[in-house]
Amino acid sequence: MERHVEPDQSYFTAVHTAIENVELDGERVLRVVKSAKIDQPDENTYAKLTGSNFHNGVIEVDMRSRLLPDAPGHARGFIGIAFRINEEDSQFESFYVRPTNGRTDDPVRRAHGCQYFAYPKYTFSYFRERNITQYEAPVDIGLDEWIKLRAVIEGCCGTFYINGKVVLVVDTMKHGADRRGSVGFFVDIGTEAFFKDLRIIQND
Repeated sequence: MERHVEPDQSYFTAVHTAIENVELDGERVLRVVKSAKIDQPDENTYAKLTGSNFHNGVIEVDMRSRLLPDAPGHARGFIGIAFRINEEDSQFESFYVRPTNGRTDDPVRRAHGCQYFAYPKYTFSYFRERNITQYEAPVDIGLDEWIKLRAVIEGCCGTFYINGKVVLVVDTMKHGADRRGSVGFFVDIGTEAFFKDLRIIQND
């Protein structure tokens, strides 16, 4: 089953975010900004698609991020998706990108171009502290440009594409093969995020 979702705020629930419809370059898009009250990274901060129940299939979306005027120095334009979100918003999996790392001359930052994590336990800091590197990868992107994200989810495996190229394959997603739940637009600290053209193909 395929579903195309217009970027209308009435279709989404704001979870520790503020959401609104705005016009950007002549198009109607959804703007999402993380709540200032949530100051930790990799938290449940997203716009959740109402009534979605995703298990296996494909999630595609066009997204674009800018830094807010008050963004802290460690802000990277974090933007992506959350999926298999449970009803209580206490568990989900996510893939996001860090656009300011995409084309930097710093090789360490460039290696951290994109990230998979599983909330609540398996955050980026959990992986970094244990020197687990297979959940991050470089990606050629920048701020304030449209980025096409495609996630192919099958069981406990996720394959993530940016602008048509595979950037990360996760063979052992941390919540296992059987979880299902909502799809959301993920943002993190310092990001002004825009989303459009959400398409979901469910295989079961």
